[in-house]
Amino acid sequence: MLVGYARVSLPEQQLALQEDALRQAGCEKIYTDMVSGKHRERSGLTQALEVVRTGDTLVVWKLDRLGRSLAHLVSVINDLQRQGIHFKSLQEHIDTTSGVGKLVFHLFAALAEFERDLIRERTLAGLAAARARGKRGGRPKALDAQHIGLAKTLYDTKQLPVKEICALFAIGKTTFYRYLHHIEAP
Repeated sequence: MLVGYARVSLPEQQLALQEDALRQAGCEKIYTDMVSGKHRERSGLTQALEVVRTGDTLVVWKLDRLGRSLAHLVSVINDLQRQGIHFKSLQEHIDTTSGVGKLVFHLFAALAEFERDLIRERTLAGLAAARARGKRGGRPKALDAQHIGLAKTLYDTKQLPVKEICALFAIGKTTFYRYLHHIEAP
């Protein structure tokens, strides 16, 4: 069975073009969404993915109607393939029921992996450059050395219970014990 999925981002856009193309391609059921692709919650896509079974084909008018990004698209199609469900994009002429379609899809997957690697390398290079300039990343420390010492003194002398010490410094118990352990560690 061919199951179609169509999506437009804005209410003033029309689904008719996509729906007509999906019907012409032979889709028996068509599910739709009127929501931006960046939103994870797409009820039409969820329904389409619940309906398709092993041997069925999920059909879209164009690749960008299915995935938010190339990486997301690859993830969805890999999930379909694991379930024995085929995929077809009408505009890009991708059809994973054929060897050529699978090859094209794998090329897209390789490009997505390459893109992720490039982003990772750029991020690591940027962090290294920032460290070389003396910048430190990450969340700022909850307590400075003076406050840590005061908190430890209050704890050691049992002047206040842990709960009140944490409230006084606006930290959680886990953070307090982490600081306490850090001070006590050799």
